[in-house]
Amino acid sequence: MRRSPLLAALLVLFTSCAFADEGMWTFDNVPHEKIKAAVGVDLDAAWLDRVRMSTIRLSNCTASFVSPDGLILTNHHCAESCLDDNSSAGHNLVADGYLARSREQELKCGQQLADVLMEMENVTAKVQAATAGLPAKAANDKRKSTITALEQQCEQQSRTAKGGPRKCEMVNLYEGGQFWLYKYQRYTDVRLVFAPERAIAAFGGDPDNFQFPRWCLDMSVLRAYGPDGKPAATPNFLRFRADGPRADEAVFVSGHPGSTQRLLTVAELEYLRNSYLPRWLQRYSELRGRLIQYGKTGPEAHRIVEDPLNGIENSIKVRRGQLDALLDERLMKAKRGEEADLRAKVAANAQLAALTGDPWADIARAQARGAELYMPYLYVEQGAGFNSRLFGYARTLVRAAAERPKPNTSRLPEYAEAALPRVLQRLEAPVPVYPELEKLTLSFSLERMREWLGPDAAIVRQLMSNESPDSLAAQLVGGTQLADPAVRKRLWDDGATAVDASTDPMIVLARSIDAQARSLRSTYEDEVEAPTEAASEKIAHARFVAYGTSLAPDATFTLRLSYGTVRGWTEQGQPVEPFTHLSRLFERATGQEPFRIPDSWMKVRDQLDMQTRFDLSTTNDITGGNSGSPLIDAHGQLVGLMFDGNFHSIAGDYWYDPELNRAVAVDPTIMFEALGKVYQAQELLAELRGR
Repeated sequence: MRRSPLLAALLVLFTSCAFADEGMWTFDNVPHEKIKAAVGVDLDAAWLDRVRMSTIRLSNCTASFVSPDGLILTNHHCAESCLDDNSSAGHNLVADGYLARSREQELKCGQQLADVLMEMENVTAKVQAATAGLPAKAANDKRKSTITALEQQCEQQSRTAKGGPRKCEMVNLYEGGQFWLYKYQRYTDVRLVFAPERAIAAFGGDPDNFQFPRWCLDMSVLRAYGPDGKPAATPNFLRFRADGPRADEAVFVSGHPGSTQRLLTVAELEYLRNSYLPRWLQRYSELRGRLIQYGKTGPEAHRIVEDPLNGIENSIKVRRGQLDALLDERLMKAKRGEEADLRAKVAANAQLAALTGDPWADIARAQARGAELYMPYLYVEQGAGFNSRLFGYARTLVRAAAERPKPNTSRLPEYAEAALPRVLQRLEAPVPVYPELEKLTLSFSLERMREWLGPDAAIVRQLMSNESPDSLAAQLVGGTQLADPAVRKRLWDDGATAVDASTDPMIVLARSIDAQARSLRSTYEDEVEAPTEAASEKIAHARFVAYGTSLAPDATFTLRLSYGTVRGWTEQGQPVEPFTHLSRLFERATGQEPFRIPDSWMKVRDQLDMQTRFDLSTTNDITGGNSGSPLIDAHGQLVGLMFDGNFHSIAGDYWYDPELNRAVAVDPTIMFEALGKVYQAQELLAELRGR
């Protein structure tokens, strides 16, 4: 990874406090003075409240309301699974795009949901009081049951409170330093309004991914509907500023970054570098190759494999960038310096030192134990040995049948009362299942499980003493009926009696390995998770004493605000401008994927304004999960749609590099140019313009 000499020196010399401009800030702790000093904007409470209630968390991305009638703007790649689910052999919406000319034509996205954060409640004292004085394992168990109870109580109380029912979720910030209840308005009926062709949404494909300059119309439009089947009333929404932002203008990103790992200890980073990331890359690089070969067997195979392959290719590029970052010893030296600085502050405070002990050593021991347990835990309990949508349904049904009769606080967290509506939504969704793809991924994962656990491992002998991975996968996929949502719903409704009596081969498989999988999970949680949680909480307390909340917490797929400016950077001595323009799109086109411009654009080429801005770069601190986030100006207007970062931003999982990290957005000017001249979407344009 290329870095400037000055930045390298700063990374070696400075602790985390030096990165004053970094941060994905929670809305309860927006750093007003830092923002004012950095970009000259003083955000008030009204601005923050409107932006918060205009921003949406989708199941996989971020989005925003852009009209009072539930209209939602997000990325094309965030809606790709909905496009795929509504496609068929003769109707490929991913490739062809879609435009609903009326609300009756808007397509249901069966697995999608839209959450809007309405309230936040700090419950740190309640959670920490429940675990005070307990040893690590008991504290871990008590923490989980307390969280489940608080979520359930929150949802029950909201049913009769002003404002209506809320979806309540516990949020852990600062590695156990704070616990918050986030209360969401949830929309489970989300429909597709518009998406362009993938060729223009992802122009440049994998070669251009995490690069800039870019020319991607990575946008889609959805709509939230209420329980009455009518478009949701959304008085809080963002209005477009159609001319987009200026260079060096202050801009803000409101979104739901998935995860960062900036507060991990050095021992945890070393485990990622030495063990987790290399193994992950090996496994998924092999799977990528198999999917590519399968996609070349015919047009239908190519259509079926396109969505999962896109996701895997993106993830591989991310993991490679993360590994490169962790292999950069200058940056690891900076992390060791940060840790040494905090430990020195603890040692200098006798009372704090007595309370803290040596949690860094505790985490190092837990990481070593995790390395010993990880492979069987990964392949059996986490399901890496059973890479199949159908097996996922089977495990859900088997575990739900066992967990639902238990008291709520005694269940596995993913089957608590608060989680069950989402579980059922996924089970009932009429998602197409492709047997040949299922056989491919399941056979591959069984092969890798046999390779990594060894042919003499008990579970390998149990499953493959008389079968090969190919033959076992063929039997399981060929014999199951779980592709039918009606069958899944019937098993769910009939509960343990039906699941225990089922002879469906996927159900039989899930039942047969469940005891071993649960045992592995229990051991991992007790010997790795519990001591890590206990130690992380001590480090969080020490960090608060040393720095307070002047540092932003790691991302947790919860609502955050980042600030920055529209700006390029210098790459190998050459300036990179912050804007791209439509004219260069046609110059880069080759006519072949992934540099092919759709026919719809070629037909109106002479009508398009070639000076229209296409994509732009900013200094905002974002990460995966921010896809679809609105880019907002100081007046609360939407001036861009985030969809990616440059290659340097991948290392942002561990630290923010102000000189090189850049976020990438779609400019509003190209959205309006395309909707008006290419897609003739006049009604949609009128709604976006507020007419």
